[in-house]
Amino acid sequence: MSDGQPTFVDAILCWPATWFVARLALVSAYLIGGVTKLGDWPSAIAEQVHFGVHPPEITAALTIFIEVVGSALLLSGRLVWLAAGALGIFTLLTAFIASPFWAMQGQARFIAINDFFEHLGLVAAFVMAAMIAGKRHARA
Repeated sequence: MSDGQPTFVDAILCWPATWFVARLALVSAYLIGGVTKLGDWPSAIAEQVHFGVHPPEITAALTIFIEVVGSALLLSGRLVWLAAGALGIFTLLTAFIASPFWAMQGQARFIAINDFFEHLGLVAAFVMAAMIAGKRHARA
Protein backbone atom coordinates (compact mmCIF):
# COMPACT_ATOMS: atom_id res chain seq x y z
CA MET A 1 0.00 0.00 0.00
CA SER A 2 3.00 2.26 0.55
CA ASP A 3 3.40 5.41 -1.49
CA GLY A 4 6.32 6.72 0.48
CA GLN A 5 4.51 6.76 3.82
CA PRO A 6 6.15 5.30 6.94
CA THR A 7 5.78 1.58 7.62
CA PHE A 8 3.77 2.19 10.81
CA VAL A 9 1.20 4.18 8.79
CA ASP A 10 0.91 1.28 6.34
CA ALA A 11 0.44 -1.08 9.28
CA ILE A 12 -2.37 1.04 10.74
CA LEU A 13 -4.14 1.48 7.41
CA CYS A 14 -3.87 -2.23 6.58
CA TRP A 15 -5.01 -3.39 10.03
CA PRO A 16 -8.46 -4.98 9.56
CA ALA A 17 -10.02 -3.12 12.50
CA THR A 18 -9.03 0.30 11.13
CA TRP A 19 -11.86 0.28 8.56
CA PHE A 20 -14.45 -0.48 11.24
CA VAL A 21 -13.04 1.98 13.79
CA ALA A 22 -12.98 4.75 11.17
CA ARG A 23 -16.63 4.08 10.26
CA LEU A 24 -17.58 3.97 13.94
CA ALA A 25 -15.92 7.33 14.55
CA LEU A 26 -17.66 8.79 11.47
CA VAL A 27 -21.16 7.73 12.54
CA SER A 28 -20.77 8.04 16.33
CA ALA A 29 -22.55 11.40 16.63
CA TYR A 30 -25.39 10.19 14.38
CA LEU A 31 -25.82 6.90 16.22
CA ILE A 32 -25.76 8.52 19.67
CA GLY A 33 -28.01 11.34 18.47
CA GLY A 34 -30.56 8.97 16.95
CA VAL A 35 -30.70 6.73 20.02
CA THR A 36 -30.94 9.76 22.32
CA LYS A 37 -33.79 11.22 20.26
CA LEU A 38 -35.53 7.85 20.26
CA GLY A 39 -35.32 7.79 24.06
CA ASP A 40 -36.58 11.36 24.43
CA TRP A 41 -39.26 11.86 21.81
CA PRO A 42 -40.51 15.23 23.17
CA SER A 43 -37.00 16.68 22.91
CA ALA A 44 -36.62 15.26 19.40
CA ILE A 45 -39.77 17.11 18.37
CA ALA A 46 -38.65 20.27 20.20
CA GLU A 47 -35.39 20.20 18.25
CA GLN A 48 -37.31 20.19 14.95
CA VAL A 49 -39.49 23.07 16.15
CA HIS A 50 -36.37 25.00 17.23
CA PHE A 51 -34.98 24.78 13.70
CA GLY A 52 -38.35 25.62 12.13
CA VAL A 53 -38.77 22.26 10.43
CA HIS A 54 -42.36 21.17 9.86
CA PRO A 55 -44.15 18.91 10.52
CA PRO A 56 -41.87 18.28 13.52
CA GLU A 57 -43.17 14.79 14.34
CA ILE A 58 -42.49 13.49 10.85
CA THR A 59 -39.11 15.16 10.52
CA ALA A 60 -38.09 13.91 13.98
CA ALA A 61 -39.04 10.34 12.98
CA LEU A 62 -37.15 10.65 9.68
CA THR A 63 -34.12 12.07 11.47
CA ILE A 64 -34.07 9.16 13.93
CA PHE A 65 -34.53 6.64 11.13
CA ILE A 66 -31.71 8.07 9.00
CA GLU A 67 -29.33 8.46 11.94
CA VAL A 68 -29.89 4.97 13.38
CA VAL A 69 -30.44 2.89 10.25
CA GLY A 70 -27.80 4.76 8.23
CA SER A 71 -25.25 4.29 11.01
CA ALA A 72 -26.11 0.60 11.43
CA LEU A 73 -25.77 -0.05 7.69
CA LEU A 74 -22.49 1.80 7.46
CA LEU A 75 -21.11 -0.09 10.46
CA SER A 76 -22.30 -3.44 9.13
CA GLY A 77 -20.50 -2.83 5.85
CA ARG A 78 -23.71 -3.54 3.93
CA LEU A 79 -25.14 -1.02 1.47
CA VAL A 80 -22.47 1.46 2.53
CA TRP A 81 -23.16 3.53 -0.59
CA LEU A 82 -26.81 3.91 0.48
CA ALA A 83 -26.01 4.64 4.13
CA ALA A 84 -23.27 7.12 3.25
CA GLY A 85 -25.53 8.78 0.69
CA ALA A 86 -28.44 9.11 3.12
CA LEU A 87 -26.26 10.40 5.95
CA GLY A 88 -24.40 12.73 3.58
CA ILE A 89 -27.59 14.26 2.17
CA PHE A 90 -29.04 14.51 5.69
CA THR A 91 -25.86 16.25 6.86
CA LEU A 92 -25.88 18.69 3.94
CA LEU A 93 -29.53 19.59 4.56
CA THR A 94 -28.79 19.98 8.26
CA ALA A 95 -25.94 22.38 7.48
CA PHE A 96 -28.28 24.66 5.54
CA ILE A 97 -31.09 24.43 8.10
CA ALA A 98 -29.10 24.66 11.34
CA SER A 99 -26.22 26.94 10.30
CA PRO A 100 -27.47 29.71 8.00
CA PHE A 101 -24.40 31.90 8.54
CA TRP A 102 -25.34 34.10 5.57
CA ALA A 103 -28.25 35.46 7.66
CA MET A 104 -26.22 36.11 10.83
CA GLN A 105 -23.88 38.72 12.24
CA GLY A 106 -21.02 38.81 14.74
CA GLN A 107 -20.15 35.87 16.97
CA ALA A 108 -23.23 33.87 15.90
CA ARG A 109 -22.07 34.12 12.27
CA PHE A 110 -18.56 33.02 13.19
CA ILE A 111 -19.88 29.94 15.01
CA ALA A 112 -22.35 29.10 12.23
CA ILE A 113 -19.64 29.34 9.54
CA ASN A 114 -17.48 26.87 11.45
CA ASP A 115 -20.43 24.53 11.99
CA PHE A 116 -21.50 24.74 8.34
CA PHE A 117 -18.08 23.85 6.99
CA GLU A 118 -17.62 21.08 9.57
CA HIS A 119 -20.82 19.58 8.16
CA LEU A 120 -19.39 19.85 4.64
CA GLY A 121 -16.32 17.97 5.84
CA LEU A 122 -18.57 15.20 7.13
CA VAL A 123 -20.33 15.05 3.76
CA ALA A 124 -16.92 14.56 2.13
CA ALA A 125 -16.09 11.83 4.64
CA PHE A 126 -19.29 9.99 3.69
CA VAL A 127 -18.35 10.23 0.01
CA MET A 128 -14.92 8.80 0.82
CA ALA A 129 -16.45 6.01 2.92
CA ALA A 130 -18.65 5.02 -0.03
CA MET A 131 -15.65 5.12 -2.38
CA ILE A 132 -13.52 2.95 -0.09
CA ALA A 133 -16.35 0.48 0.47
CA GLY A 134 -16.86 0.22 -3.29
CA LYS A 135 -13.17 -0.53 -3.87
CA ARG A 136 -13.10 -3.06 -1.02
CA HIS A 137 -16.20 -4.76 -2.44
CA ALA A 138 -14.68 -4.90 -5.94
CA ARG A 139 -11.51 -6.54 -4.55
CA ALA A 140 -13.48 -9.16 -2.57
